[in-house]
Amino acid sequence: MARRKYFTETRVAGFKYHEGLLCYDELKVGAELTMVREADNSYDHNAVAFYRGDCKIGYIPRGENEQFATFFDLNHSDLFEARINKVDEDAHSENRIGVTIFLKERE
Repeated sequence: MARRKYFTETRVAGFKYHEGLLCYDELKVGAELTMVREADNSYDHNAVAFYRGDCKIGYIPRGENEQFATFFDLNHSDLFEARINKVDEDAHSENRIGVTIFLKERE
């Protein structure tokens, strides 16, 4: 297993607009999420989406995603590991899921 270091924390933006409710039972603290760059996103040219399997649950919030978009655009997406750090069913949908992003050591 590659070593990793804490990089940042964020939340999942746009949860209510995507498929998060369809895979909600899989969204547990510690669950790994996949980060996918969406360079052709018409709403945000720096868009980076979070997926759990094939289920898109939302995005890194606009204003927090520029550095991630740059890394992805330069083919360094393998540097990151995203894990759920909070699930709050009572919170507003924009604050329901928290994510910790780690930097991974290259293998």
